[in-house]
Amino acid sequence: MAIVARREKRAPRPGFVVLREVGAGEWQLVGEAERRPGLSARAARSQAILDATGGTARAGEVYAAVLRSEWRVALDWAPPAG
Repeated sequence: MAIVARREKRAPRPGFVVLREVGAGEWQLVGEAERRPGLSARAARSQAILDATGGTARAGEVYAAVLRSEWRVALDWAPPAG
């Protein structure tokens, strides 16, 4: 008798890709952070920045927290045909 293991595909948990501006128009990947349930969109982004930086983000620094799902969509690019 053969035992067959099935791997269930689970939807990825909501989260953010966090970037920090290091120069005019230059961005550095800081890391990823899970979305905390129960927070408003703005509060969730702020929390993601704090989580990804280990709490070291300070006022005056410029960060961006992009939804992981949007990050994947942004990477799905193909040149125009023709």
